[in-house]
Amino acid sequence: MTQPGAAFLAGERPDDVAIYLSEAAADDLEKLASVGERVDGGVRIVVDGERGRNAFRAATGVEAMAFAKEAMGTDGDVAPDLAGGTCPEADAGEDTDGDHATRFVFAFAEAQNEEVGGIYAEGDVIHAYAQCACGTAYADKWVAEESAGESS
Repeated sequence: MTQPGAAFLAGERPDDVAIYLSEAAADDLEKLASVGERVDGGVRIVVDGERGRNAFRAATGVEAMAFAKEAMGTDGDVAPDLAGGTCPEADAGEDTDGDHATRFVFAFAEAQNEEVGGIYAEGDVIHAYAQCACGTAYADKWVAEESAGESS
């Protein structure tokens, strides 16, 4: 049986959302791990969309879609397994406190849509939104691959 995270990253769970919470962002990581899966530096949880958006708000204090809208304004690189990323401010040299670790990620998959074109014509697309410890929110998207997430 495929792990929920691997299935999500392969685009097989378009009605679900994925949430990554780093050790720094979550108070009780072991409790969260019981409903998700441990990944590098934190926990990744995959649940149905509505429950996921509510869980994201409960864990971060931020409404998921408002966060996604904010993050869309800044392009960044989110790790393919959702367990981190590269803050665009770290590259820009605007180091506010030396810490650019990813605090949390919210992601959803969008089914392939050839009519839209671009990467949407190539396959299912993963949309990922990350929050850095410095406060920068950024977004990334990529075409899901069947092998995605299997090494996590």
